Amino acid sequence: MPIYEYLCGDCGHRLEKLQKMSDSPLVDCPACQQPGLKKLVSAAAFRLKGGGWYETDFKTGSKKNVSSTGESGGTSSSSDGGSSGGSGSD
Repeated sequence: MPIYEYLCGDCGHRLEKLQKMSDSPLVDCPACQQPGLKKLVSAAAFRLKGGGWYETDFKTGSKKNVSSTGESGGTSSSSDGGSSGGSGSD
């Protein structure tokens, strides 16, 4: 189940709620009891990719499919070593 983030337009209270995708959005704020909650759009903290490896940034070009390059386990010949910081320009 995904975690949804909400913000109250009346009092500014912010909360996260674990809900099914089929559940209707929350409306009433638990802090001020007013119907001012709005669902926020936020990015996922990580993506599940391939054979169970976690890929935490959105790679492009030749680095896009990291899980298919090193199937033998052990060490990888990739030399990206922390180059994921600050290169996104969308």
